[in-house]
Amino acid sequence: MRYLVAAVLIAGLGTTASTALGAKHRMPEARERRWSDSDVHQLLRLEDDWAAGLVKRDGALFRRLLAKGFIYTENDHTIGRDALLRERMRGSDRATAAHNERMRVRPFGSTAIVTGWLVVRGQGAGGPFDRRYRFTDTWVRRDGEWQIVAAHDYLAPHGAR
Repeated sequence: MRYLVAAVLIAGLGTTASTALGAKHRMPEARERRWSDSDVHQLLRLEDDWAAGLVKRDGALFRRLLAKGFIYTENDHTIGRDALLRERMRGSDRATAAHNERMRVRPFGSTAIVTGWLVVRGQGAGGPFDRRYRFTDTWVRRDGEWQIVAAHDYLAPHGAR
């Protein structure tokens, strides 16, 4: 069950985005990267793509977006890329809908942090579920492509906003 969250934390059907941008965000790195609205929109679109892939169980999409060395943490549990991919493709829990709320993108050179709320509905071994997670995703741009390198989910108590 908890691995379902990893896949959907990066999700976003029906994205409501508010972004924190700095066109000239200063970073202590040799090659500073300028950010544009299109960078932010691309990351939010990737979050949307992930949500659609979660419902479809699109293994090719997950393998493309998850960086080698990816690490996922949910509350006190941590797994790597391969375990998450196995769970996404063969796990008993099935997402029927997922969307993000109040996402924000924070640029840091060639890295970006995306935060927000993830709402997931689905069916599992224990019956139907409807959950809300606070998430933090870390994306890195490598060779012109965005990949997620780390993700964290917190299962919020019922009614949390």
